[in-house]
Amino acid sequence: MTLSQKKRIGIIGAGFAGVTSAKILRDFGFDTVVFEKESEVGGVWASSRRYPGLSTQNVRSTYAFTDYPYPKGTPEWPSGEQVQNYIAGYCSHFGINDRIHLNTTVEKASLNLDQTWSLKISDSKGSRTENVDFLIVANGIFSDPFVPEYKGSDEFTKAGGKILHTVDFHNLSDVKGKNVLIVGYGKSACDVAMATVGTTSSTTVIARHLLWKVPKKLKEVLNYKMLFLTRMGEALFPYIELKGFEKFLHGKGKGVRNGMLGSVQKVISKQLMFDDLGLNPGTSLETITRSTVSLATDGFYKSVKEGKLKVEVGAEISKLEAGKAHLSNGKVIPADYIICGTGFHQRVLFFDKEIEKQLTDNRGNFRLYRQILPLDTPNLAFNGYNSSFFSQMNAEFGALWIGAYLTGQFNLPSRESRLEQIDKRLAWMEARTEGKHARGTNIIPFSMHNIDELLGDMKTHVNAFTRFNEWNVPINPANYAKVINKVIARSTK
Repeated sequence: MTLSQKKRIGIIGAGFAGVTSAKILRDFGFDTVVFEKESEVGGVWASSRRYPGLSTQNVRSTYAFTDYPYPKGTPEWPSGEQVQNYIAGYCSHFGINDRIHLNTTVEKASLNLDQTWSLKISDSKGSRTENVDFLIVANGIFSDPFVPEYKGSDEFTKAGGKILHTVDFHNLSDVKGKNVLIVGYGKSACDVAMATVGTTSSTTVIARHLLWKVPKKLKEVLNYKMLFLTRMGEALFPYIELKGFEKFLHGKGKGVRNGMLGSVQKVISKQLMFDDLGLNPGTSLETITRSTVSLATDGFYKSVKEGKLKVEVGAEISKLEAGKAHLSNGKVIPADYIICGTGFHQRVLFFDKEIEKQLTDNRGNFRLYRQILPLDTPNLAFNGYNSSFFSQMNAEFGALWIGAYLTGQFNLPSRESRLEQIDKRLAWMEARTEGKHARGTNIIPFSMHNIDELLGDMKTHVNAFTRFNEWNVPINPANYAKVINKVIARSTK
């Protein structure tokens, strides 16, 4: 199926995936329109969702669009505000602002009899209906924050206590002199915890499970990008299908591969004082394929060592009362603020139950071919539902793949073949992550494998020299700009 006569494409969300979908599909010749509920573009980087201390996990050079570099002077690890400004600059540079409707919420998306979509929209002017020929869901997997329900929360909040998610924490002054509990041990939880040190009366991290953290520079010298943001970095972990040199690394060369991972693991453990602080995850570095690795927050472990920050390991909040939290380890600690870095729901609330059943299995896992296309719901695609180290590149190539598909540049495999691939991928993800795959949306650390698959469908690749070089040096998005232009140009011939 192609969209040869259908021109209007609706896009929900104006983060990385939404804005690049608007730009790339416009370049294919489609009339794109974006609906964004926030007052600015940026998605997770928008000011309404930024917590103090937010910065990227990626270095600037790898966290950029292929055709739009960061402004000169941007630090190696941009702040949340700088990333939002970058995305806004992208929209201005490529002239897509007039296609983006801010402060506009899609309340409901309904499939019409002619297989177009009707969108119930609400904004400052009220409600209206917008019709589009094709719909792209680009609201992202970090758009619907999850906050646990705690026993005694009513008593806690009536006494003045606050319970909120990290995306809703914006002002350090709110916790001045307060006793703060941070729930979680991911990047956002540790960032927020560190940001509050020196402002709060006390800050305690409640870490049910310990995760591997990676310092920005190993031994304060080697930038982590040289190890993890290369093709070799991906190849150290077994993909769903092993090809080429990866077969050697996980076959006869497994001893070499294990030695490399083991050496890195020892360096990280010593540098971040895991054993001294009682914060060793107790697992192999191999487990970062569960999407449970994050960049170490500057100063976090030093603050723990100095007693400025406490970490309760293997504990959960079992009950709250006025000014106090009871933990599962038997401790009772003072608490005024509870800030949850507890992840996000993976659900799409604007679809009805029938469509939801078509999109997910009985466990809520998204069943999407190439993590983009549903099996049985027509004129619908997802972009950005593939959490990765290079989320902006995966979104760009997701948009390119959608454009190439809609202009008939490749044919999909049979439904049976697509079904088989979806089942195989979900089973593999389930096994390697012990179920921690964000409803089937996690592709960490296989970002480039995902891009290679999309490029293979479009029968194009970067040149062999670039691919070879990427085994040793970090991925440079700019090397892929010509590929995108080449595929778009095909649609005009």
